[in-house]
Amino acid sequence: MPNIASSIRMLRTDVKRTARNKAIRTECKSSVTKAEKKITAGDAGEAKIAAVNAISTLDKAAGKGIIHPNNAARRKARLVKKLNALKK
Repeated sequence: MPNIASSIRMLRTDVKRTARNKAIRTECKSSVTKAEKKITAGDAGEAKIAAVNAISTLDKAAGKGIIHPNNAARRKARLVKKLNALKK
């Protein structure tokens, strides 16, 4: 536990920021998982909608600095690759 006043204030903001970032990070993971499940189920229409939603959440998280932009790009590429394999 910090003793310096500015460190105590920073700790409070860190807790708030961590909670907010964790929620967004969890939303990204769950949206990607939902899209992958729809892809494995074989329904191309619903899979495409879920993939677009997942890509949107990844872009938002990368834009806010919650995940690294390369991390978002890698996840999107893998998801689109699976989606394209379903279409073939």
